[in-house]
Amino acid sequence: MNPIERIYRIDQLIHQRGCVRFDDLLADLEISRATLKRDLQLLRDRLNAPIVFDRERGGYRFGHANAGPQYELPGLWFNDREVLALLTMHRMLQDLDGGGLLGPHVQPLIERLDSLLGSATGSSTELRRRVRIMGALKRPVSPENFELIGHALVERKRLDLTYYTRSRGESSQRQLSPQRLVHYRNTWYLDAWCHRSHSLRVFSLDAMEQVRMLDRPAHEIALADVESLLGEGYGIYRGRGLHWAILRFSENAARWVRAEVWHPRQRSRVLDDGRYELRVPYANSAELEMDILRHGEQVEVVGPQALRTAVAERLMSAARHYCVTAQESDSEPGN
Repeated sequence: MNPIERIYRIDQLIHQRGCVRFDDLLADLEISRATLKRDLQLLRDRLNAPIVFDRERGGYRFGHANAGPQYELPGLWFNDREVLALLTMHRMLQDLDGGGLLGPHVQPLIERLDSLLGSATGSSTELRRRVRIMGALKRPVSPENFELIGHALVERKRLDLTYYTRSRGESSQRQLSPQRLVHYRNTWYLDAWCHRSHSLRVFSLDAMEQVRMLDRPAHEIALADVESLLGEGYGIYRGRGLHWAILRFSENAARWVRAEVWHPRQRSRVLDDGRYELRVPYANSAELEMDILRHGEQVEVVGPQALRTAVAERLMSAARHYCVTAQESDSEPGN
C-alpha cells in the first residue's frame, strides 16, 4: 500500500469507526509504528486533518476543525504509477496548451499532488523537469487566438476570422460555429460549422488570422452527429464515403509497422512470406498518400487503383523535380 492509499485508508477507518486504536491502525495498514506516526503527522500538518488522540477511548478520532484551512481529501486517489503518469501528462499539457486555456485549472491538482508525494517518489518538480516531450513539425498557434477560440467553443459563440487555405494559396473571410477542438500530430484543429459553405468542416488553427468572437450563438450540432458527419476515415480530414486501402509492407518494415496504429478500425495480418498487410479506411487520400511515401520501396499499394495511381503520380512528380534540380545544379558555373 503506497503512502496516498494509506492516508485515504486512515481517513476512512476513523470516519467509519469514530475512534480507532493505534494498534488497530497498525494491523489494518500492515506498516511500522514510525510509518504510521509519519502518516498521522502528514494528515495533521499538510492536509489540516483535525485528528486528536482521545485518552478516555484510547484511540484517534476527528475533533473540531481549527480556524485554519478546511480539511478535505481529494475525490480521486492514485497509486504511484498513476501519479507518475499524471505528472507526465502535465508536462505534455505545458507543451500542448500554448494559449494557457487548460493549464491554470490543472495546476492546483499538481500542487496537491506535490504535497502528497513528499519524499515517497522524490521531488515531483524534478521529475517534471526530467520528462521531456519533443514535438516534431509543430505549427504553433498564437496564445491570443487559441484562448479566444477556446472561449468561443466553451461559451458556444460564433467566430469571425480570415482563413488561409494552403492547398489553393487563398485567404477568405469565414464565420464559424466551433464544435470541437482536436490536437492531431502536433497541430491544433477546429471542427466547426462553416456558415459560408453551410457544412461541417475541419480548420487548422495556425491558418486563422484576425480572429474575433461574435456575440451570436453558435449553430449547435450534437457531438455524436459531428463524429457521424465527419466519418471515420484516415487522418484529420476524415470525411464520408469510405474506401479501404490495402498496403503490404516488406518483412523488414513490418517489424516497425506491426507496432503502429494507423487507424482505430485497421485490419492487419502477417503473410506467409513474412510481409505485413495493413488495411485502413479513408475518404480523402492526401494524408494517407504522404504516410505511404515515407516508407518508400518498403511498401506496395495493392488497392484501390485510384490510390495506387495517386501514389505513383507523387513519386513521378518527385522524380521529375529531382532531375530538374540536378540539371540546374550541373549547369551552374564552377560545376
